Amino acid sequence: MSPDLFIYAVPAFALLMLVEWIANRRDPDRPADAMTGRDSASNIATYAIGRFVKPFVAQIIPFSTVVLVAHLTPLHLSPEHWWVWVLGLVVTDFCYYWAHRADHRVRLLWTSHSVHHSSRFFNLSTAIRLPWAHPIAAQLRGMCWIPAALVGLPVWMIFLLQTIGLLYQFPIHTQRVETLWQPIEFLFNTPAHHRIHHGSNQPYLDTNYGGILIIWDRMFGSFAAKSEPIRYGLTKNIGTDNPIKANYAELLNLVRDVRGADTWRGRLGYVFGPPGWTEHPADQLEPTPATAAI
Repeated sequence: MSPDLFIYAVPAFALLMLVEWIANRRDPDRPADAMTGRDSASNIATYAIGRFVKPFVAQIIPFSTVVLVAHLTPLHLSPEHWWVWVLGLVVTDFCYYWAHRADHRVRLLWTSHSVHHSSRFFNLSTAIRLPWAHPIAAQLRGMCWIPAALVGLPVWMIFLLQTIGLLYQFPIHTQRVETLWQPIEFLFNTPAHHRIHHGSNQPYLDTNYGGILIIWDRMFGSFAAKSEPIRYGLTKNIGTDNPIKANYAELLNLVRDVRGADTWRGRLGYVFGPPGWTEHPADQLEPTPATAAI
């Protein structure tokens, strides 16, 4: 990625978070799940630690599949043409959609991405609650951008557009904006769509994966509109604001499940299956008064 863009964006992040904080404090009708000082501090600390740790983590596995593929592909597009930038934005956003979908459907990747979803509140500071020191998950996730390299986009452009896509998502982490003009809501990811993505109640699980564009969700059957109040956080919340515990709670759960598995199918299922997958599905069924009598 282009970490310098994030560094330059920090003052804007801080200003917008301050404005949102003041607006929420002055609003007697603000949602109870908008923010707390403790949660916001945890989000900021998580981001700050990540900025310090990530340069060192990057040295653990310095290899990038995208760089290799970009070197081997016979196609090479020139950034001097405006249409290459438009194509690049669409293609990298398409790749992000599948990477984000994999984040939620492959548990190894979820051990990293769950950090971002572990807050029970939703505000601009939630946007910077990002994982760090998950190098294996990051490498696997990075393969989702191989199509962008195959079509001939320069590597530096792919990483730059990835970063721009992430910057776009910062302001949509808010409850201060309801809905936008309908054509915008149809094409683009907005606060209304992204709030649903962060919902942990059943109508909203595994929906609205889009980065900049929401049309991918409409095309591939993962779009959801609001149908009931949103409950933020995880289906099983971690119950801590400690940034270190937030980063590794799900990874420790994964290790525990793999160690307790009886078969190799179970071990692989816990690693590469979706979150919630279990080697013994019958164990998840709790008898109700009706079934207990059968």
